[in-house]
Formats: sequence, C-alpha cells, structure tokens
Amino acid sequence: MDLKHYTRQIEQGLRSLPLSVDAAIPSLYEPIVYTLDGGGKRLRPVLTLMAAEALGADSASALNAALGIEVFHNFTLLHDDVMDRSDLRRGRPTVHARWDQNTAILSGDAMLTLATQLVAQVPDTALRPVLQAFNQGAMDVYEGQALDMDFERRDTVTIPEYIRMITLKTGALLATALKVGAIIGGADAERLEALYDFGTDLGIAFQIHDDYLDMYGNEERLGKPVGGDVQNNKQTYLLLTAFAHGGKEAAALRQAMHMERGERKLAIFRRIYDDLGIADQCHQATVRYCNRAISALHRACLDPDHEARFAALANRLTDRDK
Repeated sequence: MDLKHYTRQIEQGLRSLPLSVDAAIPSLYEPIVYTLDGGGKRLRPVLTLMAAEALGADSASALNAALGIEVFHNFTLLHDDVMDRSDLRRGRPTVHARWDQNTAILSGDAMLTLATQLVAQVPDTALRPVLQAFNQGAMDVYEGQALDMDFERRDTVTIPEYIRMITLKTGALLATALKVGAIIGGADAERLEALYDFGTDLGIAFQIHDDYLDMYGNEERLGKPVGGDVQNNKQTYLLLTAFAHGGKEAAALRQAMHMERGERKLAIFRRIYDDLGIADQCHQATVRYCNRAISALHRACLDPDHEARFAALANRLTDRDK
C-alpha cells in the first residue's frame, strides 16, 4: 500500500509551519524544528487524512488538524525521553541530551500549544467536536503515561492492566487521529465509533509489536539500541507474558531486573524469552488485536477501496521485520 501521497502532504505541511529558528529565541524553536525533522512513520496524521477522505472530504480540509496531531505526538515523545532518560531517538540524540532538560520541557510545552492551534484550524461546523475529541485524546495519553510510570514502581502488573495502559497511552491517539478526520468528513455516530474502535485496537497491536521490536528488532532500522525496555525495567507485553509462565524463569527475570544495565542483563532476558517462546506469543497477540481492529473497520461501512487501504495498513503491523 502506497502512503506516499499522504506522507508528502504531512512533510510539506510540517516544513511550512511558522517556526523561525532565526527568531530572537532560537533556544525555544530550534529543538522543535529538530524534533519534527527527526522523521518517523507519520502514522497518526496519515490516519487523519485517510479518514477524512474515506468519508468524502478533501484531505486538504483535514491537513491542519493532522499536522496538529503529529506535533502533539512528537511533544509526547520529547517529554517521554526526559522521563525515561533516553539519549537516542530515531538514530539521533534526544532534545534533552543535545540541549538540556529544561530546554526539552519548555520546547515541548510550546509544541503542545502549537498542536492545539493547528487542530483548531478546521471547518467551523467541525470545530467543537474536533476540539472535544482532541482534548479527550490528550487526557487519555497523559493518563496512560501516568500508569506507565506507576508500573515502574510496582512489583506486579497484570497483562489486563498493561493492555489498559497501552490502550490509553498508544491506542487513544491513533483512535483520536481517525475520529478527528472522520468528524471533518461528516461521519455519523456509528461510523465514528467504529473507526475509533479500529484505531484503539490498532494502537494496542502497534504497541505490542513495538515491545517486540525493542528486544528483537534491527538497531539500524529502529534508530536506537535494542533492549532499552529491559535496561530501564519497563513493564512490557514480553515481560508480563514471561511472568505469567511462573516458575524458575519468572524468578530469574525478577532477579535480573536488579542487575546493573548492560549486555549481560540483556542476554539473560533474551535467553529466558527465547526458552519460553515469548517472541511467538507476542506476535500472536499483535495479530489478534490487528484482527479485532479489522473487525471494527468492517462496521464503519466504508467503500471497498478505502477499507482495503486501512486493512492493509493494519496488517503491516504483523510483519516482524517492520
């Protein structure tokens, strides 16, 4: 499936944003430009444009809202990197590593304001519901991040609790991106709900697959070292699935979590995961949530061409090499 038409619109739109690094306060704007120039899949704004078109609108009418959602997403990544103390993202130093923590926080705050301004640039008839959807989606992301941080201080997290967390932290913004585009396209309540459910389950699949890639992905493609979740003792689908097996493997993992960061710690986790077949179980969960997403998509009653585009995008998430 070729998404280049949509990604070109997004990239051109991002380059056109009024972010002058020659302004009197380059320390505020340079990190924003640096962050937005960092690449990425642009999945969320693409979903906004696709949803608007699928409901009969011109994608240009949803472009500013799509840009706002992408700026918001990058704002969350910028602040996540501060909270996670991550020094690399997409193969480059993170903002707090290249500048400093205070600069990262302030530039992130400015990105949030810019995102809201962009999302508000929609047709008047769509303004109120779009802002309501965007603000609710933002609050869901914050709640998900709060749960993620809470989990780091807990010894035991269940898989249902983890699914709830990633539903909020990851699924909600994909769902919101689709909902905003569908609102601009004039969708009725049934279609809005179906596309929102599609985005939620797609986001869960996306995050589980991301957990898999953090352990088994290609570092060159990821743009960061593998094993960051292990080194930071993050609760992931892989870890919680391994814990669910119980026995000596679970005990060994809990002991390894107290080790210093390094290759030895990563090797222990990888050996236990391989022994338990965790990679296959993670892949099966990704496929399961992708299938749920596609079932929700059918309820949206889109024309066959647009439904096929969304389904192809969802199925790409089940490819272990992506």
